[in-house]
Amino acid sequence: MALRLADGTAWADTLARAVQAAPEAFDPTGADGTTTLRNLVEGAWASVGTPSPVRTPVDNTVLVNLPRLDAATARAAVVSAAATHRDWADTPLAERKARVTDALDALSAHRDLLALLLVWEIGKPWRLACADVDRALDGVRWYVDEIDRMLADGREPLPGPVSNIASWNYPMSVLVHAELVQLLAGNAVIAKTPSQGGAVCLTVAHALMRRAGLPTTLVSGGGEELSEVLVRAPEIGAVAFVGGRSNGGKVAAALLDSDKRHFIEQEGLNAWGIWEFSQWDMLAKHLKKGFEYGKQRCTAYPRFVVQRDLVDEFLDMYLPVVRSVRFGHPLAVGDDWSAGDPLPELDFGPLISGAKADELRRKVDEAVRGGAVPIYRGKLDGAPFLDGQDTSAYVAPSVLLAPPGRSRLMHAEPFGPVDTIVVVDTTDELLAAMNASNGALVASLACDDEELAGKLAVDLQAFKVGINTPRSRGDRDEAFGGRGASWKGAFVGGDLLVQAVTVGEGRLYGNFPDYSSYPAT
Repeated sequence: MALRLADGTAWADTLARAVQAAPEAFDPTGADGTTTLRNLVEGAWASVGTPSPVRTPVDNTVLVNLPRLDAATARAAVVSAAATHRDWADTPLAERKARVTDALDALSAHRDLLALLLVWEIGKPWRLACADVDRALDGVRWYVDEIDRMLADGREPLPGPVSNIASWNYPMSVLVHAELVQLLAGNAVIAKTPSQGGAVCLTVAHALMRRAGLPTTLVSGGGEELSEVLVRAPEIGAVAFVGGRSNGGKVAAALLDSDKRHFIEQEGLNAWGIWEFSQWDMLAKHLKKGFEYGKQRCTAYPRFVVQRDLVDEFLDMYLPVVRSVRFGHPLAVGDDWSAGDPLPELDFGPLISGAKADELRRKVDEAVRGGAVPIYRGKLDGAPFLDGQDTSAYVAPSVLLAPPGRSRLMHAEPFGPVDTIVVVDTTDELLAAMNASNGALVASLACDDEELAGKLAVDLQAFKVGINTPRSRGDRDEAFGGRGASWKGAFVGGDLLVQAVTVGEGRLYGNFPDYSSYPAT
C-alpha cells in the first residue's frame, strides 16, 4: 500500500506554524525558498551569523538555514548575558517563579507544535516527541513548587550566567528543562543550539521564554568557533555539557586551570548483566521499551552480559523482541488515515543523520570482520517509507555476539540500534564485562536472587544500578550523575540540580579533581 504524509504534518505547514508562533525569531524566507533562523543575543533576536543549511534525518531535505556566529559575536553575547545576570540574580524569587510559570504556560499552549518540530528535526516518533516536551514542562512545574524549600538555606545564584552545551537528542527535556530550573534559581542562561538537530524547536521555545521576561541567550555555531567563549569566558558562572566523551573531554580540559562550576555528562557503555535468572517475560518488556528512539540516548542499554548456561534461554526471549521492533518514517500513513487518527506508533525513526548511520554500519562491519558473530541483522525492506524517500539515515537493528576486544563496539556506546552480547562463566567476568567502558551512567542486573544481585551491584561502575529493572535519567527529585569517565563535576537532578547552580554551605555531590561524593540513588 502506498503511504503519504499525515495531513497537516508537512514541513512547510509545520514551519509556517512555527513562524506564526514566533515571527521575531525568523528572517523572511529567501529567494531559494529557505527560511533562516535568528540568534537571540544581547536581549533581542538578531540576523547575525553565516547561514548553513540544516537537513532533516527523516528524508534528508533541507529544513532551514542555521546562522553560525563567529567568536567575537558570541563573546559580546556572553558579556551582555553577564550584565543581565546581575539584575536577574537580584530579582525576588516570587517574581522569578511567576515569569517561569508564564513561560511554561506559553510552552504548554504550543506543545503539539514543539513536538512536531522534534519529529522533523531529530526524527523522533510522535509519541516520544510529545514525551520529550511533556517531561520538560511537567518537570519544571515540580521545581516551581519546590524551589522555595530548595533555596531556604540561603543559597544564592552563581556569580555569572550558566552556559549550556547539549547534544541534539533531548532538546526540551534536557536542555530547556535545565535552563528553566537555572533561571528559577536566579541565573541568566546561555544555550548553544545543537548543530545536528532541534534548532527550530529551541528557537520557538526560547522566543516564548524571552517573551515571559526570562534572561535567555541562544547562539548557534560550531564548537571550534564557540567553545572557547562558552566555556572559558571569565563571565561564565558554570558550564553544563551533555554529549560524548571526545567533546566532553575537550570541555573538561579547557576547565583544568579554572575553579568554574561545571557538570559534564558523557556517555558510557550501559550494560544489563544476566546471572542465575528465569523471569524472561518480565525482562522482555523492559528490553522492548529499551529500543525507543533507536537507543539514541545516554541511558540506553546496548550491552548484554550473559551467563553461559543462560544464553539459549536469553536468545529465545531476546530475538523475538528485536524482531518486533518497529521503525520507519515517523509521519507516513496509509490512504485510509484521516485527521484525528493517531500518528504511526513506532519505536524509532531515523538516526540523527546519514553520516551517523554510515558510521554505525562501519562499526558493525568492523566488529564482524574482527570475529563478532552476527546473530541478527534487520533490513529496511518492508519498513513504512514514502515512495522515493531518502532513507540514508535509517538503520535496522543488529545484534552481535562476542565483539572482539579491539573493536569500537566492545568498549564504546554505539548510540544506535545495535546490541552486543558477551558470554561469561563467572561473576568476576560478569563485572569486568559490565565495566568495560570505565564508568557508566546506569546499569542493571537480572538475577532471581536479589541479595546476590545487590552484592554484585556494589562493584559496578555505574551511577545507578537496577535490580531486575532498568534505570533512567529520572525526573523531579531523582539524582543523576555518572561514575568514572562518564561524568565530571557536580551531579544534578532534584535538589542537586539547584545546588549545582547556586552558591551555599556544604560540599557538592559529584566527581571533582580532588574528591568524589555520591548521593543515595
